[in-house]
This record gives sequence, structure tokens and C-alpha cells, in this order.
Amino acid sequence: MDWQAKRFSDRQSDMLRRVHDERHVTIERFAQIYGVSTQTIRRDVNLLCEGGMLRRVHGGVEAPRAGNLGYGARRSLNEGAKARIAQMFSREVASGASIAVSIGTTPEFAVQALQDQTDLTVVTNNLNIAIFACDREGWTVHVPGGTVRPGDRDILGPQTQAFFARYQVDIGLFGVAGVAEDGTLLDFTEEEVAARLAILRNCRRSVLLLDGTKFGRAAHVRGGHITDVDQVICDVTPPDALARALAARGTALHIAQEVA
Repeated sequence: MDWQAKRFSDRQSDMLRRVHDERHVTIERFAQIYGVSTQTIRRDVNLLCEGGMLRRVHGGVEAPRAGNLGYGARRSLNEGAKARIAQMFSREVASGASIAVSIGTTPEFAVQALQDQTDLTVVTNNLNIAIFACDREGWTVHVPGGTVRPGDRDILGPQTQAFFARYQVDIGLFGVAGVAEDGTLLDFTEEEVAARLAILRNCRRSVLLLDGTKFGRAAHVRGGHITDVDQVICDVTPPDALARALAARGTALHIAQEVA
């Protein structure tokens, strides 16, 4: 089964989100939350564990020990918010623009929201984005060489940093694994941070995409600050201290709210 393309039910997506937030949830608690039998929950758990999205432990499930959920699982988390963020971003991209795009699921949503554009240049180490972009008429796609990370379908390492340094693009587009209380941007590996910072250094305008789950999320590699970018697009208003810091620095903050 292609777990990258797998679509989860609303319950399964919410289960992933809860484990993502709480790190461990029991079968019985899931059954109580959704008002279904434990047998139904076990079927969901079996499916999600089979795809590597969750890890079964005594009495329940937890996130995989690598520290981050698989790409397919992350893509299913908070999909509505990511789609709203992507649509807001797409309204600001002019025909003929060049865009450097990082790894991550929210940037993938953002590039897909540009599908009606006919003249874009995409520079990315995210092969999920590159494959999508290759099917768009009139788009030019550049990717680095190197070893592809299994599951994530991206390329990291010194060659990726050098790759981004060879381009000066109109827009640098990226997400992060988390944002600390003081505004520090966090990812799970040094290579992820290095690639993101290479994009930041080599763009005319930098755009950080965040859904609300990233505020306070634990990830352990520091790299940059939320005020380093030109624009932040989020689905919720950031915590007060961060909102004040963005305003003081002159970073544009756009909130992609759900339309009633």
C-alpha cells in the first residue's frame, strides 16, 4: 500500500493528532473519546501501526521512536488548517515567480495550491513537491542530488545546502517541526535546520507556514527565530509574546481563518 497517498478517516486522523500531541494514548481512552468499541479502535490502530504511523505499546499506542511521525501521518494532521494556509499563500504568488521550498507537509499543500499557475520555477529538496510540480504545464523544477530519505522522500546533507546556495529566488517557503515559547524555530535533525537556513539566506522574501499545533511542540534541534522571516502565515493567532515580537520586528503576520 502507498502510505504516502493513503487517506485516513476523520477518526484515524484525529487519533494521529492526539498521539502526536500527547505521545501516548490507551485503547480504552480512544474508545471513550469516539464512543465506539475497543475492537473498532484496535482495527484503526492495526492499520496505523502497519503503516508505521504509530507504534503499539502495552495498552495503547505512541509515536514512533524516531521522534517524528511518518510523512503520510503528518500530512493527515490538521489538513483543514494547512489547506487554508496554502490558499492564503497562493494569492500572493505572481506568475513567473521562483520559489525555493523546504521539506514538510504544509509547504507541499502550499505548492499544490498553485496548481493553476502556468509559469513557476520550483527549487526543492522535497521530492513529494517535485513530483507534483513536474506534472504542471510550464513549471520548471530543480532538485539536488544525493540519497533520498526513506518514507520522507526528501534529500538532506551538505550537497542540499550547496544546492540552495546556487539559486537566488523570489520566495523562500518553509515550515518547521515546532516553535518554542521564546520563538526559537525547531526541527528534528541538524540537516533539516541547515537546509531551511540555506533557503532563508538565498531568497528575496521568506515565508514561514505554521499550523497551530507547532506552537510549543517538542523538537530538539534549534535553528533561527520566528522573527527572522519576512512573513508568517498561520491558522491561529500566535501566543501573545510571539505576536508582539513579530510586530516589533516588522514581520508580517497573516491568519488564515476558517470561513463560516
